[in-house]
Amino acid sequence: MARHPRIDIGGVVYHVLNRANARVAFFEADADCAYFEGLLAEGKTRHPIDLFSYELMPNHWHSVVRPRADGILAKFFGWVEQKHAQYWHAKHGTTGAGHLYQGRYKSFPVETDSHFLALCRYVEQNALRAGLVQRAQDWRWSSLWQRLHGGALARRLLDPWPVPEPTDYLEWVNAAPSRAELDRIREASGRGRPFGSDAWMEQTMLALGIHPQPRQRGRPRKGEPWP
Repeated sequence: MARHPRIDIGGVVYHVLNRANARVAFFEADADCAYFEGLLAEGKTRHPIDLFSYELMPNHWHSVVRPRADGILAKFFGWVEQKHAQYWHAKHGTTGAGHLYQGRYKSFPVETDSHFLALCRYVEQNALRAGLVQRAQDWRWSSLWQRLHGGALARRLLDPWPVPEPTDYLEWVNAAPSRAELDRIREASGRGRPFGSDAWMEQTMLALGIHPQPRQRGRPRKGEPWP
């Protein structure tokens, strides 16, 4: 598992994700997804963080966030994951039976320019890439759906992007990204390194004390999709 920054710096945008242990489907029903969205909204009232994008998949989730102060990233997601695990174990009668998550969440910083837009597209087209919907905006449990259809909950959940959303975003989010773009995002996730221009990446790694792991060889095991 990729190492994490020694500290999380307020004002830096991060891609944060985690996956269920033993390939468990922890979003089995709409109620499970709705509960998790409620946790995200409540967590924002406890720990000041901006939420820009997210997507809930059957056995994992993605988010793009910006903590407003140092140390908030760990507090926010620590609280969300703890409450989510308590909910899931209570629902299944498995309290004390083991861990819901594979481990601590993964995170990496992203530069707030075209790299931010590419990452949000990557997050918001997860269900499309997995073949669960024909259009990215049709996946109910995502920030894209909330921006288009959400009401009060969307206003509680989502914050304005730090860069303008492209006018043709719906067309763009449904277009397949290049293989090089996908590889760079997946490498950032797998190695715990920033996603951005070379100069920005070097400065950010020094500032956050990030030491990326060597690239892992091979693809995920059969039945384990890319994040």
